[in-house]
Amino acid sequence: MPSARIYQPSKEASQSGLARTKVWILEFDQTGPRETDPLMGWTSSGDMLQQVKLEFETREEAVAYATRAGISYRVEEPHKTVVRKGLSYSDNFKFNRTAPWTH
Repeated sequence: MPSARIYQPSKEASQSGLARTKVWILEFDQTGPRETDPLMGWTSSGDMLQQVKLEFETREEAVAYATRAGISYRVEEPHKTVVRKGLSYSDNFKFNRTAPWTH
């Protein structure tokens, strides 16, 4: 019986947008060890389920699919997003700064 994890992907570090962070992904766990090719050093595996990632609109849809297909699953809840207060460049030069100017 295959096992999988259901999670919501985090924001890409190199991008400022939130695209593709609203979907839920069902990703199968590794069932066999990976092997290293002795000539090239590449890693490979005979497990094709590692290449499968299914996308769902909601967590409930992903759980329902895993239950229907007989896949044991675990749900990883997303982390809370921290909303930062926006500052303007001119705030660096205010007279009533709470921290002293460092350079």
